[in-house]
Amino acid sequence: MRPVRVWLYAVAALIVLMVVVGGATRLTESGLSITEWKPVTGALPPLSEGAWQVEFDKYRQIPQYQQVNRGMSLDEFKYIFWWEWGHRLLGRLIGFVFLIPFLFFLWRGLIDRALGWKLAGLFVLGGLQGAVGWWMVASGLVNRVDVSQYRLASHLTLACLILAATVAVAVSLKPLRRPEVAPHWLRGYSRLLFAVVVLQIFLGGLVAGLDAGLTYTTWPLMDGHLVPPIENLLVQQPVWRNFFENVLTVQFNHRLVAYLLLALALGHWLSARRARGMVARRALVLLVLVCAQASLGIMTLIHQVPLDIALAHQFGATIVLIAATVNLVRINEAT
Repeated sequence: MRPVRVWLYAVAALIVLMVVVGGATRLTESGLSITEWKPVTGALPPLSEGAWQVEFDKYRQIPQYQQVNRGMSLDEFKYIFWWEWGHRLLGRLIGFVFLIPFLFFLWRGLIDRALGWKLAGLFVLGGLQGAVGWWMVASGLVNRVDVSQYRLASHLTLACLILAATVAVAVSLKPLRRPEVAPHWLRGYSRLLFAVVVLQIFLGGLVAGLDAGLTYTTWPLMDGHLVPPIENLLVQQPVWRNFFENVLTVQFNHRLVAYLLLALALGHWLSARRARGMVARRALVLLVLVCAQASLGIMTLIHQVPLDIALAHQFGATIVLIAATVNLVRINEAT
C-alpha cells in the first residue's frame, strides 16, 4: 500500500498548491481574465500576438474591464491571464496525476474494491470541482465586476473537502504502529473540531469574496467595538442575508469562529493529554497550528491583505485542515 499512499500524498500536496494559487488568482483579480471554459483546448495559452489580442478583446467585453480595468494594456492583461491560466492548468494536472496512477494501480491489483470506490469518488469530486470553478467564474462575467461570494466560498470549501478526503484515505492505508487508547467522547470532539475548521474555511471564502478583510482592519476592535452594534450587524433584510452579504457581519463571524476554533483546539489538547500514544501529541500540534493560523489572520487584517501574508494565511488553513483530518482519522481508529 505504500506506493498508493505516496501517490495520494502527492495529490494532496498538489491540491494545497491549487488552493494557494487560487488565492493568488483572487487577490490579483485575475480570475475573470479567461472568459470561456474550454477543458481540452484551453490547456494551450495564446501562441501569437493575434491570439493574445483575441483573448484580450473577449475580456474587454465584460463589466470588470469596463468598470475597473478600462485602459489596461495588453501586457497588463497578460499578467492576470497567466495567473488564471496557471490555476486552470494546475487543475488539469491534478486530474492526470490522479487518473493515470489510479488506473495503473487498478491494473496491478494494488487497489481492492472498497478502496477503488473511494478513489473513484474522489475523481468524480475533482471533476465536479472543475465545474463549480467555472460556475463561480461565470457569475462575474455579466452584471458584476467580481465573482459571487457564495460561489467562491463553495468552490474553496469543496476543494478543501476533497483535500481532507484524500488525506483521510491515505492515512487510513497505514495501520497504527502501536495501539492507541482514546476516550470514546474524544472521537466526537475530533469530529466537532474538524467541522468547525471547515466552517471557518467557508467563512474565509465569504470574507475573500466580499473583500471584507479590507474594510475593518483593526484588532481586536472592529470600528471601535469589541462587538459591533447589533443594528449594524443585522441591518439588511431579510436577516439571513447579513450572514452572507453584510461585510461587517461576515468579517465579525469569521473572527468569532476563529475564537471558537482556538478554544476548541485548546480544550481538545487538554482532554487528549490523558490519552496514550500519539493522541496528545497530535492534539498539541493541532493547537499550535491553530494559534499560528490565528496570528496570520490578524497580520493579514492589520496589514490590509498583502499578497504574501494573505497567501500564507490561506496555506495555513490547508495545513490546519490536514492536521484536523489526521487527528480525526487516528482518534477514530483508537480503541
